[in-house]
Amino acid sequence: MRLNFTYGLIVSTLLLSCTSKNTAHRTWQVYGGSRENIHYSALTELDTGNVSQLKVAWEYRTGDTAERTQIQVNPIVVGERLYGVSPQLKLFAVHAATGKPYWTFDPVKPGEKAAFQFNPCRGITYYENNGKEQRIFYTAGGRLYCIDALNGTPVNTFGDSGYVDLHRDMGRNMDQLDITSTTPGVIYKDLLIVGTRVGEAAGAAPGYIRAYDVHNGRLKWIFHTIPQPGEEGYDSWNDKDAWQHTGGANSWAGFSLDEEKGIVYAPVGSATDDFYGGKRPGNNLFANCVLALDAATGKRIWHFQTVHHDLWDRDLPTAPMLVTVKKDGKQVEAVVQVTKTGFIFLLDRRTGQPLYPVTETLVPADTALPGEWVSPTQPVPTFFKPFVRQSLLEKDLNTLIPDSSYADIRARLASYKTGRLFMQASKQGTVIFPGFDGGAEWGGPAADPETGVMYVNASEMPWVLTMVETKNQHAPVTETQLQAGKRLYTANCMSCHGPERKGGGNFPSLLNIHTKYTETTLTQLVNTGRRMMPAFKQLDSTEQQALAVFLLDVKSKQQQPFTAPRKNVDAYTNLPYRTTGYNKFLTKEGYPAVMPPWGTLSAIDLNTGKVLWKDTLGDYPELKAKGIHSGTENYGGPVVTAGGLLFIAATADSKFRAFNKRTGQLLWEVDLPACGFATPAVYEVEGKQFVVIACGGGKLGKKPGDTYLAFAL
Repeated sequence: MRLNFTYGLIVSTLLLSCTSKNTAHRTWQVYGGSRENIHYSALTELDTGNVSQLKVAWEYRTGDTAERTQIQVNPIVVGERLYGVSPQLKLFAVHAATGKPYWTFDPVKPGEKAAFQFNPCRGITYYENNGKEQRIFYTAGGRLYCIDALNGTPVNTFGDSGYVDLHRDMGRNMDQLDITSTTPGVIYKDLLIVGTRVGEAAGAAPGYIRAYDVHNGRLKWIFHTIPQPGEEGYDSWNDKDAWQHTGGANSWAGFSLDEEKGIVYAPVGSATDDFYGGKRPGNNLFANCVLALDAATGKRIWHFQTVHHDLWDRDLPTAPMLVTVKKDGKQVEAVVQVTKTGFIFLLDRRTGQPLYPVTETLVPADTALPGEWVSPTQPVPTFFKPFVRQSLLEKDLNTLIPDSSYADIRARLASYKTGRLFMQASKQGTVIFPGFDGGAEWGGPAADPETGVMYVNASEMPWVLTMVETKNQHAPVTETQLQAGKRLYTANCMSCHGPERKGGGNFPSLLNIHTKYTETTLTQLVNTGRRMMPAFKQLDSTEQQALAVFLLDVKSKQQQPFTAPRKNVDAYTNLPYRTTGYNKFLTKEGYPAVMPPWGTLSAIDLNTGKVLWKDTLGDYPELKAKGIHSGTENYGGPVVTAGGLLFIAATADSKFRAFNKRTGQLLWEVDLPACGFATPAVYEVEGKQFVVIACGGGKLGKKPGDTYLAFAL
């Protein structure tokens, strides 16, 4: 579908200005293109008249794909060098005009691979000190590395011979918990400000924001996103000991920075447990907040909470954009935060106050699970309409399928709670729409400082959140290996892989894994984690063994006694309800249960709130052959250019596309060797403009890839 409006309405209002024209945004040295995180390039060699002539300029293959690997990296370019990361977290530098490799750094030492936790990586951070020091910072496993940008070797004077262990500097022992980073930090003067990805279930680590000295790796400040006694926000937790037990509230999606004001802006995710909050009553600051911090000290300047007491995994999925908008005839410096629900929050950059009314709207709370605490209201912005649908009713169901399949989804919908946002989790199932992955996702939107237009891609996939009552997680006095394995699976694995081990979403099925794993290799995986799977170091060796016996169906050991010592499980981890997993609401044919579009791309005027155009993004080939332009789920953001273009990959059909930013007209598309689930980078080398995309696949059941492709005229 497409909605077109007269573009002349917007060029008459000057609109959005992030830095001075012509000189800014001509390089791509920062994740997202700039510290404002607006995904914009001022380069003009590529334009609407010649983009159809784009050809592959170079290809770089990292050579290390494996099953379910991914590349989600937005590469950076410094001078003639492009820096990126491979699926197995090897940092590399290549010539940005030819793809010729300079060096590769492998964080996994010989013999260490079985014990290494591979995390998704979306980018890296560059630091330069007047040419004296040129350093790359990135995270592999739980280690924040400092690498010499010229030769690819660790800077031994930083931290512990070139890295900082992110499990340290947290105020208590976090060694057994999952802590890594998926999105790069940001540089302010001589500080590297970093966030982390942590677990999302009970017992996870907290997501504190930290700043390290770029020269020696020493901690300079820390901000407690779960406030401790005496700190601002502590009273928003009705349980005054929550800070000692609750995890999450982590800034995994990166940062934006107003360098002139010395303010760093952080999007914060939900507190744990994602779907049951009875053990953390209250609004739970600073979870689900946009935070403005003094970049030099980490002191809070302001916060704005987008979801109170989150029960739906409504993390803020991307760093806010820093823009200047026109309001009541005046230029106002602002923060734009998009969300998984399709809301757009427009806040004053200095104060955090909404520029337009945000209403506290009553939400259903009468059907909450026993023991749950529910916020009676949630903040809803009024200026911008949501850029995705937010409810699923019978009239919205997919009618492109056979009658028998339609009858199936209709009956299933009738059994679920559905119809509006912020409906409580339930035993019968609650429809989450848009789904757990958005709406907006980690790729984030783009904004054009010349026109004041924001471009945001989105997914419209319904998911079903189902809760089950759990029995006491204490191990009984006598128990078999099989019984212990089932109990441990329910407590630690079911929320991702489902009660029947069939998986769902981006989580694989665990059925028949005996064809791929032995008891030894499976327990190694449980102990180290990989990609989206955290390490379960809190399970001792006997528990890991029992879990392996259950998952691998080792019949010879199932009736053997389980003799692990009985553990004391506190109320914060022994929750009365757990989710059955991340389950999409699909037809029998595997399509979303809602009518298309399933992926969209919208152009929205940030000054007027109007949708200038909206188009369906991506295709299912078999539906396209029937004339159905359906859209697909998409991961990775767009880039907008002064040449009138918008570049985006992101879709599940392995395409890379260029649109006319004014009209939404598709001008160019090309097939990629694997899906480009990443944000492209636009840069100039030797007077020539390039656009590069990482082709990593691996999500949505797509084949993995190991390629970076650059295009030029």
